[in-house]
Amino acid sequence: MKIFKFGGASVKDANGVKNIAKILSDHSSEKLLVVISAMGKSTNHLERLVHASVHNTGETAVLLKELKDYHYSIIDGLDTSNPSAMLNDIENLFLELECLAETPSAPEEYDFVYDQVVSFGELISTKIVSHFLLSEGLKNQWIDSRNFIITDDRYRDARIQWNETEKIIIKKLKPLAERQTVITQGFIGRGPVNETTTLGREGSDYSAAIFAYCLNADSVTIWKDVAGVMNADPKKMDNATLIPHLGYSDAIELAYYGASVIHPKTIQPLMAKNIPLFVKSFVNPEVPGTQVSNNSTTLNVPCYIFKENQVLVELKTRDFTFIVEQNLEQIFRLLAQYKVRCNIIQNSAISFSFVADNKENKMTSLLSELEKLGLTIEITESLELITIYNATEVSKNVILGQKQVILEQNTGNTAHYLLKP
Repeated sequence: MKIFKFGGASVKDANGVKNIAKILSDHSSEKLLVVISAMGKSTNHLERLVHASVHNTGETAVLLKELKDYHYSIIDGLDTSNPSAMLNDIENLFLELECLAETPSAPEEYDFVYDQVVSFGELISTKIVSHFLLSEGLKNQWIDSRNFIITDDRYRDARIQWNETEKIIIKKLKPLAERQTVITQGFIGRGPVNETTTLGREGSDYSAAIFAYCLNADSVTIWKDVAGVMNADPKKMDNATLIPHLGYSDAIELAYYGASVIHPKTIQPLMAKNIPLFVKSFVNPEVPGTQVSNNSTTLNVPCYIFKENQVLVELKTRDFTFIVEQNLEQIFRLLAQYKVRCNIIQNSAISFSFVADNKENKMTSLLSELEKLGLTIEITESLELITIYNATEVSKNVILGQKQVILEQNTGNTAHYLLKP
């Protein structure tokens, strides 16, 4: 059995959905489980809907209409012979979404509301694709991944309950997947009291890896709008080059530092069972792309990773004492409580600094609590973090130029630079 994962760019319009049908038709003789993300930029749109709903901005109805119009325009472009079943399913999902978005909620419930609302991107997307495949004569079974991916209640970054997830996938999903192609969602799971949870932004890759691990799949293929794993984002660097072979360890490092092609948690479940990962282009499916496995040679080219919307937080004690273990314990406890992941950490005798993604509804609450510890706080926003993996002096000069470096950190062969844009 093979696991295929298609991201939002692959289903951003009707032609994309038709292209998926073509790719799956070419693999019709194989046993497939297909994980599909929300269409296009739907997740971004749903995130705006969450903000409007929680903060009561009055934009809910407009955002819902825009989202609905976008998906119905894709359905109209598919020209299915019998669209009524698809339309009924999609209409029911939008009615449910509308009820959720219009239900009043408190700001402290933001993460919970986020997971309940944003998950509809994947549900709607997979329903459309599944129905279209059926209309094209490609038999498949749509399933709700929340019935199989079991998590804790850490909303927006849920942790997999591996034993329970593996048991239910082997018992209930494997027999089904052995008989026919399965279409399901990435990114979403089910928490302890049957509430929807999500696995973190861009978590559909991780979902594919979870299914692969539990089903002992032969391989996972992530279909992207690029030729494979590149040593830089081609939108940022014109001379970005393809990496044809990549070891698990190098892939983990690149994903951890923020390479957008692979979700950070994807590799380890695959490495545990020696399942190869292929990153291929849905535009040119015949191109080999990148293979990630334990048979690859050591990566020997510099890789550039860009992260925007970064915030630098510098903490100092107000009574002129040192930053000691007690301060660090309190700081890290609050970072964990507010689920803020640090991309860079630096400390000295009198200060502690960290760089993180500037996420709504997290940083403000965190900073408020840090102030209660008797710390002075300096904040610098709208920064860019560039990480160079396998850094060389040449690679540093290429990327930095005349840019202003606010903070620099070098660890082994990896260099981090925090820059003003």
